Amino acid sequence: MPRATIEDVAQLAGVSIKTVSRVVNHEPNVRESTRENVEKAITKLNYRPNLAARNLASLHSHLIGLIYDDPSAYEVPSAGYVIRMQQGALRACQTANYELLIHPCRILDRNVGDELQELIEQARPDGIILAAPLSNIPKIVRAIAATGTPFVRVSPGTKNDKQFSVATNDREISAEMTRYLASLGHTKIAFITGHPKHKAVANRFFGYKDGLQQSGLKFSEHLVEAGDNSIGSGEAAAEKLLGRKTRPTAIFAANDDMAAGVLRVADRLDIKVPEQLSIAGWDDVALARQIYPALTTIRQPLSAMAERAALALIGGIRDSSELRGTEVVPAMLQVRESTGPAPD
Repeated sequence: MPRATIEDVAQLAGVSIKTVSRVVNHEPNVRESTRENVEKAITKLNYRPNLAARNLASLHSHLIGLIYDDPSAYEVPSAGYVIRMQQGALRACQTANYELLIHPCRILDRNVGDELQELIEQARPDGIILAAPLSNIPKIVRAIAATGTPFVRVSPGTKNDKQFSVATNDREISAEMTRYLASLGHTKIAFITGHPKHKAVANRFFGYKDGLQQSGLKFSEHLVEAGDNSIGSGEAAAEKLLGRKTRPTAIFAANDDMAAGVLRVADRLDIKVPEQLSIAGWDDVALARQIYPALTTIRQPLSAMAERAALALIGGIRDSSELRGTEVVPAMLQVRESTGPAPD
């Protein structure tokens, strides 16, 4: 059976070819009844637009790029956060008949700015989703801005009214987690900070301090250790915290990988979780549900954030002046078996 053409769709729907094109490209000013008739004809004929012809006619590539820091360069158990971003961006692109280009790069590469500019010049995407921590590295943001391509920063950690960004409520939800641990009777709540280049992760530390204050607890540097988002750094921090004469009864880590490292140390030291030590993380990656006991954590809405970023780009391609400000997609607590009442 020959492939359906735009002319076939127009004939079946009883409209002009131009109207079909406007519906396919999600352009405004099409009556809802007309749009529904065209969409029914597209479904019935299993019509698929000729992307090459479509791109030439519209002067758009109908391509969105997702650029992220390559997780294979680090000690991470999985690339779950990347997969969740891909899923969200794909949902948006499929809805609007766009394609998604994924491109991992290495934040420590001194030529990363040139690499991204070359990618944009060759692929000519209509927009770029820039994931953290790339989204808060000035030289990378400047390199993409210099190409003139619209872009959305995901979790940049700071607000910039000149560029559109999608973030979550890192600070507020981290304060809520700290208050939750305090509500269980914990007064010695430790915190493991994340990689210093991740500004959004740094906001989680501020939230921890807010939560202590809101719970009537004093902040102590003695209860804080630095990590770099890896399991190994979580283990190293936990060994210091749990090796002290007065050790914490709860440890809140800035991501799930480091929290998993804490759990490993507790097991080695024969410290029962959660009877003697409560452990909490951040992100809700698959690992959080797979380890035992399952990890109390904060679910970061990465998929929804990436979807919103892609939809904003697709909607703003005709008028990039609309891409301003910050949209917040709330995170939420996921209480599981790794936290419990403070020991006597």
